[in-house]
Amino acid sequence: MDINPKLVTPLGPTSEEDFALERLVLTTQKDSFLDWVRKWAQKNSLCPLPFGTACCAMEYMAAQGPRYDLGRFGSEVVRFNPGQSDLMIIAGTVTEKMAPVLRKIYQQMAGPKWVIAMGACAASGGFYRSYHVVQGVSREIPVDVYIPGCPPTPEAVIEGIMKIGERIEKGVCASEGHIAAAELT
Repeated sequence: MDINPKLVTPLGPTSEEDFALERLVLTTQKDSFLDWVRKWAQKNSLCPLPFGTACCAMEYMAAQGPRYDLGRFGSEVVRFNPGQSDLMIIAGTVTEKMAPVLRKIYQQMAGPKWVIAMGACAASGGFYRSYHVVQGVSREIPVDVYIPGCPPTPEAVIEGIMKIGERIEKGVCASEGHIAAAELT
């Protein structure tokens, strides 16, 4: 076993304050510390905007309820104003008529912003293989996390919120560099 001699040397001519400053104080650059604080605050104070259109919205409501309590992860304040939201949760089927509204709401959100596609219908159109259902919301807006299931359980919703927190810590956001399908035509 190696012993670090710096930690076991007796106090010499330096004072106790110098000893503490040498060995116990962690120094960092101001910018990196402030960046860490910003990411920590974003991760622990998400303001979700639910875009619930089907049964997945009921599961999201269950996850917000007292039994599962999404408030433990800092996302208890649900906002229905895009300007005050940084996380959009698309819970359910999105039809072709709803897609422009969804895109407009997404564009009104302030950045940085994240998106969760909740359930099979939001992720891939579900079992609706028809002309009026969008076959995956990623064709309209960028999606950060997909939550599988039909409908997904509240535990899966909590896992999705935690994955968004991990993406925030890493500084990853799907909205950067995304070109929506409507902008291509």
